Formats: sequence, structure tokens, C-alpha cells
Amino acid sequence: MDSDSDRSDSHSVYTDDEEDIYDYKPGGYHPVHIGDVLHDNRYKILLKLGWGHFSTVWLAYDAKTEAHVAVKIVKSSRRFSQGAQEEISLLDKICQSNPDAPGYQHVAQLLDHFEHEGVNGTHVCMVFEALGESLLSLIKRFDYKGVPAPIVKKIASQILLGLDYLHRECGIIHTDIKPENVLVYVPNMDTILQDQFGIVHGQRINDEPQPEPTTDTPPPCPSEPSSEPTQPLTKAQKKRMKKKLKKLRQKEKDILERNGIRKNRHDLIISSVLDFTDGHNDTQAFENIVVKIADLGNACWIQDENSHLIQTREYRSPEVIIGGVWNEKTDLWSLACMVFELLTGDFLFDPRATQKYTKDDDHIAQMLELMGEKLPNRLTQKCVFSEEFFDDKGRLKHIKNLRFKNLHDVLQDTYQQDDDISLLAEFMSPMLVLDDQCRTTAAAIMNHPWLH
Repeated sequence: MDSDSDRSDSHSVYTDDEEDIYDYKPGGYHPVHIGDVLHDNRYKILLKLGWGHFSTVWLAYDAKTEAHVAVKIVKSSRRFSQGAQEEISLLDKICQSNPDAPGYQHVAQLLDHFEHEGVNGTHVCMVFEALGESLLSLIKRFDYKGVPAPIVKKIASQILLGLDYLHRECGIIHTDIKPENVLVYVPNMDTILQDQFGIVHGQRINDEPQPEPTTDTPPPCPSEPSSEPTQPLTKAQKKRMKKKLKKLRQKEKDILERNGIRKNRHDLIISSVLDFTDGHNDTQAFENIVVKIADLGNACWIQDENSHLIQTREYRSPEVIIGGVWNEKTDLWSLACMVFELLTGDFLFDPRATQKYTKDDDHIAQMLELMGEKLPNRLTQKCVFSEEFFDDKGRLKHIKNLRFKNLHDVLQDTYQQDDDISLLAEFMSPMLVLDDQCRTTAAAIMNHPWLH
């Protein structure tokens, strides 16, 4: 979980598009090459889709089903392996609960899982259906000026169906709803891979047959080291290595691109979308858009009493900030924040710290200013961090003067589309109720008139 998200990932030493080289070590990432095969030669690695703190993700060809899939290869340390097994138990529940429910198709499905022995240890691997761009990419493609309302309505409706499935059918809280974790389904993936990348049935067209690569040898160049440096590097050495790696990666990227393969996730995704929208305006092209909730790596069971820190900063609910017990309604708060971002290109809440108050202080103040309501006594007086933020009368300790501006007025100032602002505010407000006990549910809000 990103406790404070800033879009770029500072975990990467070299670029935002590459994982940390020094995490290729025992307990860390598994070194993967394009063309590697995993799990008894079933999955052939084709392209790199992305990476996170705990794993790398690869597009692969499944020789058994003759379909393209996404393979998530988790770091090998016990901590990450245990986390992966917990995620698998949640994903199994999602897969088995009620496939006939309308929300089932709006949650990314686990297809397979296995363990892989590599030079850095035993890695849990999860296989998912291959999906397209994230909603963050969609926001960027519309230049942060807002995704057209008809598209957002379809997206919000489908996410609500997916959340209702997770909450009611599976008893699961996602805990990290945000644009990066909702992916667009691409129905013509095979066609796109053939047209844009020359890939057919896991093989690049016009490629000469290559010797079958092994999956347990160290990578051939320093861009993917398989072990830790023997001695600590000086600052100057690190700087030189960084420059060298940058040149190597650029050279590798140039060669790959000349041959029709791109390693960066968004290159694949943007190519697929351009193909999808060719000859149509944006609204027409997305009339049949299908989205799926992805990344259950931080999900929890509803039946557990949870109060630990969750959610990415901009989508975090008040009860989480204050250290209260939270439930599935925290996902609805995040969804409302995401709907605003999709429509406007801006964050609904974007707190800043000063010398006088913390980012959390400002975040709570922004919530109070927007919703114009008081937090309940159980949140201002009885939570883990209540005393940090509130006095005994429930007033903020560090920010005295609030500037109230309701949701309708904020939308009027920032929302540039020809749409019913009052109806939109009515849709969003029940998801942004400060008292989570009074906040709406996915089932209760999914038929709201604004969506239809």
C-alpha cells in the first residue's frame, strides 16, 4: 500500500519505469528475460507490463489455453510469499463465490498460481487475465481535463457492481480503490498483439527460432543483477553505475522497439487504445467499455475488525486517518474521490503540510470544509489518533479557521462538462458522508439517476 502517493514511485533508484536494481537479490525479484518459460513450459514471457514494491508483472502466452495472460512474480522473501498466499485465498473466494452475479465480471480473476524456483529463491507466481490500461492512463490520455461524463458513468456503474460483489458475495474490502487499480478490458488483445507487436500465439512473426532460454540463470547484463554487490558502493560508484545502466537500458529499449517490442507498460496500452478508437470520437469508442477492479494485494475480510492504515492518500477516508475501525464503506469513499478525479482531472482532496499542521490535519480540514458536517464523537474522541487532531469538543486543534465550500459549488468551479451538477452532487454526497455508519453502500447507490 502506498501510504502517501505521489504518482511516481520513489522506490525506483533509476527511473520511474524500472524497479530497483538492488532488489534483484536473494529474497527479492526474480530476473526475467523475454522468452523465458515458466511452470513446466506453460507460460512464455512476452512483454514486461509493470512492477511494484513486491512483484514484477509480465504479459505471457499460456500454451495450455492458447491465451495471453498476465503473470505476477512476487519477491521470494518469506514476508512477501506469505502476503501472496493471503492474496491467493482472497482471490480464490472471489473466483468461487457467485460467478453468476453481475459484479463478478467486474473484478479481475485469478486463473492460476504456482511456485517458481529461481536464483534468488522460491517465488509465488499468480496468473491473471490480461487486461489493458488503467484508469490513470485514461485520465492522462484526456490531458487531465476530464474523461467525458458518459464514459465515467459507465465506469462508475461497473465499479459499483464489482464492489457490491466483493462486499456482499465475498465478504471482502478492497482497501485501495484508485484509478491505477481499475483496468480496462481489451476484447481484441490477440489482434492488437499481432497488429502492433507482431506477436501470434506467443511467437513474434519473422523471428528466427532462438535457443530455449533457461529461467534459472542470472541475467546477462547489469540491468537486472541477480545478486547483491560484494562490497558497499560509494556515492561516486553508484552515480557511475546509474549512468551506465541508463545507457544500457536505452540501448536495449531502442533495439526492442526497432523489432516491434516495447517493455514499458503504457506503450502496449496506448497502442491498443489507439487501435480501439481509430476513426471514432472518444465517447463513441468507449460505448462498450468494460472495466475490472484489480490488485487485491491489500484486501481484507469484512468479518475482521480492522483499524490499520490503508488506502492511498488522496482516496483515504476520515475514519482511517483518525485510526478508527473501518469497514467496506471505506471503499465507497475512495470511489467518490475517483469519480471526481475522472470527471475533472483533479484530486478532490490534495492536502499539504505546513509548519503549523500536518498533512493529516489538512486532509481532515478539507473533508470538513467540503461536507459541512461534524464528525461523530466516536471518531473525534475514541480513536487511536483522536487526541492528535481534536480537542474535547471535537474541534480541530491545529486548524482553527475553516473555509466551507460545499460539493455542488466545488463541482461548479472545476467540472467543465455539460452535465447536471446537482444530480452529480447528489450521487457523490452519500459516498462522502463523514460518519461511515451513515455512509451509503454499493448496493444502495448503484441505481442512482446520475448513472443512468
